[in-house]
Amino acid sequence: MSVKIISDSTCDLSKELVEKYNISILPLHIVLGEAEYKDGEEIGPDEIYKWADENKTTPKTSAIAITDVMDAYEKWLKDYDEVVIFSISGKMSTTVNVMRMGADELEVEDRVFVVDSENLSTGSGLLVIEAAIMAQEGKSAKEIVACIEELKSRVKASFVVDTLTYLHRGGRCSGVAALAGGALKLHPKIVVEDGAMKPDKKYRGKMKKVILDYAKEMEEKLLQAKKDRVFITHSGCEAEVLEGVEEYLKSLNYFEEILITRAGGVISSHCGPGTLGVLYLEG
Repeated sequence: MSVKIISDSTCDLSKELVEKYNISILPLHIVLGEAEYKDGEEIGPDEIYKWADENKTTPKTSAIAITDVMDAYEKWLKDYDEVVIFSISGKMSTTVNVMRMGADELEVEDRVFVVDSENLSTGSGLLVIEAAIMAQEGKSAKEIVACIEELKSRVKASFVVDTLTYLHRGGRCSGVAALAGGALKLHPKIVVEDGAMKPDKKYRGKMKKVILDYAKEMEEKLLQAKKDRVFITHSGCEAEVLEGVEEYLKSLNYFEEILITRAGGVISSHCGPGTLGVLYLEG
């Protein structure tokens, strides 16, 4: 039984990881004024930030195009028996519905299995990689989806934002508005719970220290995590900040892989520059 693993572009997996695990990526769309671009294919985060600064507003994003979804199904079902496709949380985007509609339109619901990751960024990416490993091992789509459904609650996704501006304007994180008032120097920790983003602990100070404090406070839980891999995912952080977190995680002598990835256009559009998260699966 051959199974193709597909994800939307919000999984924030690097080109190297996508190639290593034979994953196909379908882009959501970035909307800058009247222009629309495919995430990761036609535009990247730095261009998005430049536009946002020049126009003093934040970009908008839109769900994956149903034509892209249907084209992918038709392409991969010629070479594979089944497809498992992942979307960003259904509470954050209508993408999962578009994926299901595409399967309905082509009448391939018996061969296409749509997974609502109930997460975002490499929180979803962790699940996508696990599915890809199972596909390489020859498991069927039903077996893969059953395992993924059990893993969903074990994904621990959180991040600290440098600026509240993007999250506040985007309106996708309940509770941020209450923080945004006079709190420009506030750096909240955002956690993903039940498929939605929620503010958690609040930090103050320089981001280098804030980020390291955030990572170190997770030490007990990190040492009980699934050992295979941990992600450091950022939306454009200084090298010194990234190195500090990486060195700390290495010092734990626990994880087999410490993977650093740059968030794509959609995630960056909503969290803004300078955001960093440490994401893993509970053991």
